[in-house]
Amino acid sequence: MHTDDLLQKALKREFLSAEEGVFLFEQAATADLMWVGNQLRQYHQPGNIVSWIIDRNSNTTNVCIANCKFCNFYRRPGHEESYITTIEEYKQKIEETFRLGGEQLLLQGGHHPDLGLDFYCDLFSELKALYPNLKLHALGPPEIAHIARLDHKSHYDVLKALKEAGLDSLPGAGAEILSDRVRRLISKGKCGGEEWLDVMRAAHQLHLTTSATMMFGHIETNLERMEHFVALRQVQSEKPEGAKGFLAFIPWPFMDEGTLLKKLKRARNTCTGDEYVRMIAMSRIMLPNIQNVQASWLTVGKKIAQVCLHAGANDFGSIMIEENVVSAAGAAFRFTSKGIQDAIREAGFVPMLRNQEYEYRELPVQMEQQELDRETMIVD
Repeated sequence: MHTDDLLQKALKREFLSAEEGVFLFEQAATADLMWVGNQLRQYHQPGNIVSWIIDRNSNTTNVCIANCKFCNFYRRPGHEESYITTIEEYKQKIEETFRLGGEQLLLQGGHHPDLGLDFYCDLFSELKALYPNLKLHALGPPEIAHIARLDHKSHYDVLKALKEAGLDSLPGAGAEILSDRVRRLISKGKCGGEEWLDVMRAAHQLHLTTSATMMFGHIETNLERMEHFVALRQVQSEKPEGAKGFLAFIPWPFMDEGTLLKKLKRARNTCTGDEYVRMIAMSRIMLPNIQNVQASWLTVGKKIAQVCLHAGANDFGSIMIEENVVSAAGAAFRFTSKGIQDAIREAGFVPMLRNQEYEYRELPVQMEQQELDRETMIVD
């Protein structure tokens, strides 16, 4: 294998094998990967626009029996700090989100042993009755698999019921690395890699828009990273005609602060800025059938995320009015609406507000002026 040959193959949007991906990732110069990643970005999203979104990452519950070794957020059933979010609390969160210009709730939680399909259908229906314009980007494949087991239903039937109750799109949460070797070691209580993919297949059959993710930089090998790409690419190629499937891919490095993985000395975050930029470029190279790639400023910060916009990323993600899970493991970066737009402009691009379907929207007139005027809160 030769890097030039593989880069040319990538530019033609041909599928690279996992082994070819490993060779390219380990041998090619960062500048070459960035250039090809940017060329592929221009194919999918030509021009100078970088999108972003205003939403809120809220949690249905922090009770979870999955026992993931990288998670500091969850609490066991019966723990004094455990909770289930109430409707009154949702109302406060949603109304604040609307005031700040958002229209979407990214709603996730833990594997609560007592919360089944009826709970989530009732919750979604009530939220949509109260706020008909609210977009619910909610749950994720591990939660869908958990609910399906509790209720003895298929993934398809669970998703169909949730869609009828108000689910608008399905996040790519809980993918971590889609290798069962890895999952047994870091998230044994979650669904396996193939079940994660099967949930997404069912979502695509229902024409639910989804996203895909990767949490890397812990105990996985480079080959397992590339096999993760290949698996996502395959599911995307199977989506029904007219379905959007995976509309975006979001990779982020493992955040290790206070996690059991770090305490047990099984893994620690060693991902450098250069490695993250290379992974953004590899995302474009290995996933030529996914339109959007998002840079995770929450985990890598403003400066590295800005570089990623020249390596294949076309989206800067959300200002995240609220985020509790990744932050609990050490992600300390923050943006306001003004700050995220300024960061995109500083990198040489034009910021454009979007919705979850990656459709551009105008900046809301009801956005609170105090939020626009605040200084960007970023830890460099």
